Amino acid sequence: MSKPIRRVGVIGAGVMGSGIASHFANAGIEVLMLDIVPPNLTDEEKKSQDKRNSWAAGGLAKALKSRPASFFHPDIANLVTVGNTEDDLAKLNDCDLIIEAIIEKLSIKRSLFEKLDATLDGDTVVASNTSGLRIVDMLEGRSERFKSHFLVMHFFNPVRYMKLLELVVGPATDPATLERIKDFGRNQLGKGIVVGKDTPNFVGNRIGTHSMLFTMHQMLAQGLTPEDIDNITGIPMGHPKSASFRTGDIVGLDTFAHVADNCYAELENDPQRDVFKVPEFMRKMVELKYLGDKTKGGFFKKTKDGILTLDPGTLEYRPRGGSEDIKKLCKKLSGIEDVRERVRQLVADQGPAGKLAWTVLATSMGYAATMIPEISDEVEAIDNAMKWGYNWELGPFETWDALGFKATAERLKAEGISLPASIDTMLAAGAESFYTADGRVWDLTKGEYVARDIDPRNVTLAQLRQGGAPVFKNKSLEAWDIGDGVLCMTFTSKSNSIDSNIIAGIPQVIEIAERDFDALLLFNEGPHFCVGANLFEVVMAAKAGKWDDLDAMIGNFQAAVQRMKYATIPVVSAPFGMTVGGGCELCLASDSVQAYSETYVGLVEVGVGLLPGGAGNLNLLWRGLSAIPEGATVEPIHYVAKTFENIAMAKVATSAVEAQRVGYFRSTDGVSFDKARHLYEAKQRAVGLARSGYHPPAPRSFRLPGESGIATLQMMIDTLRNGGFASDHDALISRKVAEVLCGGPAGNTHEVTEAEFLALERKAFLALCKEEKSQARMEHMLMKNAPLRN
Repeated sequence: MSKPIRRVGVIGAGVMGSGIASHFANAGIEVLMLDIVPPNLTDEEKKSQDKRNSWAAGGLAKALKSRPASFFHPDIANLVTVGNTEDDLAKLNDCDLIIEAIIEKLSIKRSLFEKLDATLDGDTVVASNTSGLRIVDMLEGRSERFKSHFLVMHFFNPVRYMKLLELVVGPATDPATLERIKDFGRNQLGKGIVVGKDTPNFVGNRIGTHSMLFTMHQMLAQGLTPEDIDNITGIPMGHPKSASFRTGDIVGLDTFAHVADNCYAELENDPQRDVFKVPEFMRKMVELKYLGDKTKGGFFKKTKDGILTLDPGTLEYRPRGGSEDIKKLCKKLSGIEDVRERVRQLVADQGPAGKLAWTVLATSMGYAATMIPEISDEVEAIDNAMKWGYNWELGPFETWDALGFKATAERLKAEGISLPASIDTMLAAGAESFYTADGRVWDLTKGEYVARDIDPRNVTLAQLRQGGAPVFKNKSLEAWDIGDGVLCMTFTSKSNSIDSNIIAGIPQVIEIAERDFDALLLFNEGPHFCVGANLFEVVMAAKAGKWDDLDAMIGNFQAAVQRMKYATIPVVSAPFGMTVGGGCELCLASDSVQAYSETYVGLVEVGVGLLPGGAGNLNLLWRGLSAIPEGATVEPIHYVAKTFENIAMAKVATSAVEAQRVGYFRSTDGVSFDKARHLYEAKQRAVGLARSGYHPPAPRSFRLPGESGIATLQMMIDTLRNGGFASDHDALISRKVAEVLCGGPAGNTHEVTEAEFLALERKAFLALCKEEKSQARMEHMLMKNAPLRN
């Protein structure tokens, strides 16, 4: 076991430095963030500590305001203390790890490391976030102790959201230092670790920059447009929706050009060095400050009349265009869930889309192979770098496997694409793929298959399933034995939406779990945990005036949720991504939650003209009221008003930690930092509850404020409506929410049972379904989300 990292120093409070500091704080680590004393302070200002620390303080303030948010919750920033490099360098002696994220100038980094070398002792690790400077050059003249505790920690921006952490060691780095930081990055920060070599731009940016620049060159060579390129190189190719040019706008063209220029300058012996030449049109864009999102315009520009595209030939903006045939093909391919099949069909296309896709992928695969062992010894390291740092669904070698290793290698060779001798060795050995089903990967340096280095906690549902068939199955839900006495319930509906099959299946699964298992885990797959109820069924019933059917549907959903809540075995939910509406209600009914850190959760039904109909009003309010100690003289209206605000304003927590603060999750619920470990950690929570003397909760009743509470909330509603912040229809919905949360309009403060509360919720939901404007909102949402893939 390595010594834990409890306190970290970050030097540099710019975008990267403050992002690193923010995410370390997210992980519960104390951070000291330093920056230089601002130049040109007056003599009087130099006496002020606040003025001397203002650059570091400014970086922290920007991190608090950043969008997407750097912190899980604003109060986490309390873990970050600011200072400056003139007054506070000695304080770094108390840190277990120091990371510099200052300007990429060798002389300035050398000067900083000289000061740190003279200041530090013990086993403090020093790391650089550089992406372009060599360790040997940065550490010239440093002590052996300093060198042995030094390495590169290259984070990707934004640090909170990007999984990749590249680690690079120098010739004198102690192996124990690397292992200590690998353990820290993986377990405390939830990062995916790729160990690269001390070469320009390491692994991810070397392959990624090459791919993006080659694509740009091919656009010009093949007479395509930026729209064509982004249609092809996005989802159809297994890359993110932002594809190539949109990604450039997000990153910033000046930043991208800097990375490319560094590659071109440093890679004199690279066989594809010319690919790293920035195209002339892009060079001119940088000169004109068409830098992307940061300057409100790059390859694309938002205007009041729509999105415009920069013409690379004229450098003038024009209306969006591109080939309709390419757009139609790519839209069709984007609907294919299996990424491997998607890429195969794209490459098989005989038109310009297939030609461009094959040319780009072929060159990228060939280049990745030639980079072993220069940038890394491992095939999987390169694949992981592209998946974790560039959000590719498949790395270059996984893509190669998807297209067929042998056939693709032969086509590459036939078309004159240079491949290393290690590929010939692989072909001669009769290997059929880089990866095998039994957990091995081909090692291009050894010329043989080796066991993959897989964290045993990185498990999928397919790997945990016991037996050849689910314990229960209907059209939208399955339940599988996943071992250790845990039954896993998982949705198979589109976007994991809750439909009548799921509502009917939940009680049946719970009955099986209570009889044959020790615990129940709700774990879904796909990009989102659950996007709520299937509105199609609600809209169709409302349009047909089938009010009795709707009333029964709502009642059944409430009953299913409450069945979860009062099951005789522990029920754990494992939310991630969008967890809204009914998805949130299922979490509220669970005994415990193990949420992925990037979970976006809330009761958002008011946005479609309704209110929560699956006991969400009840369980969110009951959770708050249950925290009041018995006998405390606390007016329930304060809790009612906050619950009303969250529901009526459709408050969505933008992290699992914020969901804990809001009350959607408990403060004792778990948060997983690494999505790959989410299922394992959720299962462990379920097992732990089952083995620690679990007993179900008992139903409770609470005193609610009745008419006086409704009147109080109505004043809030009237203020919003009179101020133009809410429509008459919004006010109607909010009034219904208020009536439910206050226990109905009859009388003043009175005791309300769960059954009485649920009846109020069901009645209000049904009444809103009868409103034409609510039906119109639901229909609009259905049309808006029609393209969602599972």
